Amino acid sequence: MKTPIYLDYNATCPIRPAVIDAVASTMREVGNPSSVHAAGRNARAAVEKARVQVAALVNSRPRDVVFCGGGTEANNTVLRGAGAASLIISAIEHESTQAAAEQAGMPVFTIPVNAHGVILLDELESLLAEAPKPALVSVMLVNNETGVIQPVADAAKLAHEAGGRIHTDAVQGAGKLTLDRQALDVDYMTLSAHKIGGPQGVGAIVLAPTAPLKAMLVGGGQELSRRSGTENVAGIAGFGVAAIEAMGGLASIQHIAAMRTRLEAGIIAHANDVVIVGAGADRNANTSCIAMPGVKGETQVMHFDLAGICVSSGSACSSGKVKVSHVLNAMGYEDAIAESSIRVSLGYGTQDADIDAFLTAWQAIYNRTRGR
Repeated sequence: MKTPIYLDYNATCPIRPAVIDAVASTMREVGNPSSVHAAGRNARAAVEKARVQVAALVNSRPRDVVFCGGGTEANNTVLRGAGAASLIISAIEHESTQAAAEQAGMPVFTIPVNAHGVILLDELESLLAEAPKPALVSVMLVNNETGVIQPVADAAKLAHEAGGRIHTDAVQGAGKLTLDRQALDVDYMTLSAHKIGGPQGVGAIVLAPTAPLKAMLVGGGQELSRRSGTENVAGIAGFGVAAIEAMGGLASIQHIAAMRTRLEAGIIAHANDVVIVGAGADRNANTSCIAMPGVKGETQVMHFDLAGICVSSGSACSSGKVKVSHVLNAMGYEDAIAESSIRVSLGYGTQDADIDAFLTAWQAIYNRTRGR
């Protein structure tokens, strides 16, 4: 059976061979990292090596990296454990942030976005004046559906001037942008290993040195009492290797950007009624959100799947749920456009031939639905 063409890197990145080797090697060893004997010390060494590697990915101190079970857990922990009196989140946040905010038991305010999907900083400033203090602002660095990059450093400045703190979900920025927690001046940054070619089920919270964090999981006091539970040693070791590989892969981003540009140019040349969502904003080089009016996104995904190409409709974390994208609605798109969008996301394994195959399949779907 022919190997599918994988263009869904924002959902999960194919695990890198070096990561597989690191995970397998670690799993061959025995030891609880909390044990004081030699086996335990070896396991602890593997965790701490990975902590240094992940810290390097975002220019932070290793002791400020808290390992956890993934991006969703990381977002939930920050929103519930930052000691805020209110939450201010963008209208385009990941579902895990939205749901955590709804259940946090405190007032929640929403930052609107413009037609390009970028948060309105003047609205944030007004919300900071209105919200009970201290407020926690949550603005994702890169939107998972559109790839639009947010002005997080500017939002951080406003949050701090108002006596608040700020969290950024940087899951989709890692491996595609040069990340620097200190330059962004955020108090909390959340990451997920499988978005950069690491194992699924491993994530991290990266803290500013003075940022408080109340543990959501308590027990044995692991991770300096910030996240209890025996560490996933093999997964964490793989996360560390993925972080190093992701930093090395930043040099290929320009080629990925060129492929994305060619993909969108091919679509626009073929059809004049297609919408490239967020095209007027600064976007991650690998992401394209394309709306084909009149054809639902899930229908397009099935057509591509039959053609041997993997793409997504909306957020992969909402698989199985047929609903209109809240991100596109927040940008002002009507349901007819929002429900007809797909997300194409490229990565380190994408080839020029994959773009050709995608364009051929896309044009076939477009022509068939238009009776050409």
